[in-house]
Amino acid sequence: MKNIGCTSFLLASLLLALLPSSTARDTITPTTPLSGDQTLVSSAKLFALGFFTPAGTSNTYLGIWYNNIKTQTIVWVANRDSPVAGNSTDAILSISRNGALIITDRSTNLPVWSSQTTSSLATPLAQLLDNGNFVVRNVASGDNDFAWQSFDHPTDTLIPGMKIGVNFDTHINRTVTAWKSDTDPSSSSYIAAMDTNGDPQLYFWSGLKKIWRSGPWDGLHFSGVPETTTYIQFNLSFSFINTKNEVSYSFNTQNSSIVTRLLLNQSGHVQRAIWLWDTERWNFFWQVPGDQCDNYAACGPYGVCDPNMSPVCECVQGFMPRNPTNWALMEGKDGCRRKTTLDCRNGTDGFVRVSGAKVPDTAQAVVDFSLGLDGCKTRCLMNCSCTAYALANLNSGSGCLMWVADLVDMRLYTIGGQDVYVRVAAADLGKHSV
Repeated sequence: MKNIGCTSFLLASLLLALLPSSTARDTITPTTPLSGDQTLVSSAKLFALGFFTPAGTSNTYLGIWYNNIKTQTIVWVANRDSPVAGNSTDAILSISRNGALIITDRSTNLPVWSSQTTSSLATPLAQLLDNGNFVVRNVASGDNDFAWQSFDHPTDTLIPGMKIGVNFDTHINRTVTAWKSDTDPSSSSYIAAMDTNGDPQLYFWSGLKKIWRSGPWDGLHFSGVPETTTYIQFNLSFSFINTKNEVSYSFNTQNSSIVTRLLLNQSGHVQRAIWLWDTERWNFFWQVPGDQCDNYAACGPYGVCDPNMSPVCECVQGFMPRNPTNWALMEGKDGCRRKTTLDCRNGTDGFVRVSGAKVPDTAQAVVDFSLGLDGCKTRCLMNCSCTAYALANLNSGSGCLMWVADLVDMRLYTIGGQDVYVRVAAADLGKHSV
């Protein structure tokens, strides 16, 4: 009897070994939709797509998360503002004959979300790629010929290869919007978006209120994020595109073991996180606002915020507090005003240098890459509306950035920052003047 049992076990094992192994699929087609209890897994098993129901709720959403990280971390949600009112068994994802993705509530047989693809595809399929992008394309089309892609519609997270910014050709504005809570992925009032006015920069908004500003791209990093240059240890690279066709920011990593993301959280912070494989947790090592001086316009017009001083606000040389009473009470939002009126007509004005600074808001600034720093100074003096100038590109040491409005949202850094030359009257020139 012992021999018979052993033989049966060996036969069963052999039969199981001969059966074809099941592999997770990464595509759906018009004839193979995705039901609520199924998931798509990218070919290298880096990302998964499927339906999830947040703890303590009865709503179901279609999302993308890291497949090889135990803690489910959602990086994209399709129907964040149109959930299926039930558990995942009530949901199904399909793709129509013309290539539109559709999420249907099976209990009502009604669609709750659609990708609203405008182009008609002959043989459409939707595929989850290894970079976390969920794309719609023709079966026979090229690898980058997408009729629709999730990367064009971020939710609260940027992952490598995903952009934030505006594509003027496709009229797509990629913005990032925080979840309302840990269990509610619907859109909150916190939004991060690219402003293409003047010298482009990123803003973080709470409704209509500006919370934080990245500053313009200075050839190395955003002016308001000088610590970016230290991220070389993570094998991160950064891309800023500023052309007539597109203004966008993205990041990438050359090491596949480095898993990092940018998150706009529901508490009102933009955070960068990196996954620690040994302890299996996220390390949030950077966030903005990070200190009082990160808050937009903390010291008002012509005020400079220095987090290492108390009080943190001071006026640029040649300026004095606009509201001395509040200024003495450490409330600097009213900013500063000139001590002496400018005398542009007689050409007696000069400049004082603010070093190690985040440049002022560039929404109304002018950029001329044909000029160097000396030419920028001359051009600014000739323009009576010019209030300050600086280098536009620190990497090449060229380009002229000029302000033609009040200088707002300046701060100082212990390491990093750049020189800003502020226009003042001759009577206010001193040891920091140029």
